[in-house]
This record gives sequence, C-alpha cells and structure tokens, in this order.
Amino acid sequence: MGEKLVEELENRVVFTIPVDIPLVGPIVIHESIVVMWCLMAVIMIAVLLMTRKLSVVPGKMQALLEGAVQFAYNFLEGNMGKAGRRYVPYLGSVLLFLGLSNIIGLVGFGVKPPTKDINVTVAYALLSILLIEIAAFRGHGGVKGFFKSFLKPMPIMLPINIMEIVIRPLSLCMRLFGNVLGAFVVMKLIEHVCGLIVPMVFSMYFDVFDGLIQAYVFVFLTSLFIAESIEEENHKLEPA
Repeated sequence: MGEKLVEELENRVVFTIPVDIPLVGPIVIHESIVVMWCLMAVIMIAVLLMTRKLSVVPGKMQALLEGAVQFAYNFLEGNMGKAGRRYVPYLGSVLLFLGLSNIIGLVGFGVKPPTKDINVTVAYALLSILLIEIAAFRGHGGVKGFFKSFLKPMPIMLPINIMEIVIRPLSLCMRLFGNVLGAFVVMKLIEHVCGLIVPMVFSMYFDVFDGLIQAYVFVFLTSLFIAESIEEENHKLEPA
C-alpha cells in the first residue's frame, strides 16, 4: 500500500524538451504541467464557444455567463472596494482555474490535481503576492508612499511589515498545497480500504466541496490582502 501511495503521489515526467540550458540542462515537463495546459486549452475553447455569438438580447448560455461574471464583480469588488475593480478579472480567472484544478481528479484515467504539486501552488502564491505588492504600490501613490507604508501604524512595526511579504505567499501556498494533498491522500486510503462504491460518497466532499472551498479561500484571502493594500485609494474614491 505504501509503495502504491508513493507512486500515486509522484509527479511523473511526461516528456523532456532536448534544449541544453546552462546550469539547468534539458527542460523536463512533469504531469502537473501537462494537466494545467489541458485545463487552459479547455477553458479557452469553452470561452470562445460561449462568446462567439453575443447579442443585446442574451440567450440562456450568454445570460449564464453574464451572471457568473457579474457575481464575480459584485463579490470581489465588495471585498476590495471600487479601487479593486481592476483586479477582478485576474482573481476571477484564478478562482475558475484553481477550482477546476482541484476537482480535475474526478475525470479519472489517473489524472491527478496539479495543485498537489508544491511547485504549482508556489507559482500561484508568488503571482498573488506580486499582484498584492503592485496594488500596494499604486494604492500608496508611488515609491515614496509604498515604502512609508512599511512604517505604519508605527516605525517599530517595520520588521514585521517586511516579514509579511514572505509570510503571505508562504501561508497561501502551504494552505492550498496541504489541503489538496491531504484530500488526495485520504481519498486514496479510502479507495484502498473500501473499494469503489464508498469512495464515491467521500469524493463529493474531498474532491468537489473541499476542492472548491480551497479555491475560494485562496482568492478570498488574496482579495483581503489587496483590500488592505489599497485602503487609502478607496478612501479617496469615497464621496465627500
């Protein structure tokens, strides 16, 4: 059982691009990357199909799409304020992509969630923290205001505020990775003990509910961090 579980957790190499990069060597493409590429292709094809015949009087599919987009704007803008509206497209895309990544194991055929690879979750976390710092830079009015923000609410907080730059992406990364990997391991153990039928019931929680919740929590926390960074910008947009 232990060897089989280790094999399931292994991020297998799918193919290698024979390009000799100094100090790196050939480019190795792992299973998690291929799954992400496939997800991106599916999303792009679905978007193109759903938006190719947009009209003033929307049909059922267009109304569903518009409702989903409006829900994302209402929810995320409610967290971040008016100044955060510009970040909604990115966060909405991450929510969709993460949600699908977490539940992709339901398709079977040995496909595993790419988010059980810590390299994938680190990349998500770094992109989010980069967006947060860009938002802070804009929200504080440039270089001077950005660096002055590290001295708030008092100068003695400078070391802690600097540490937050590392702590935030680390917490985002480990929370997502730990929960997805933990759910994957638990499901494999249940499948080994109970066979096929019983795991289908648990799959509705571990693969669907927990996977979607983790995507929601990741985006929700990112939006809260952005809201904190652009608080001053939101105050300027409030009517006098």
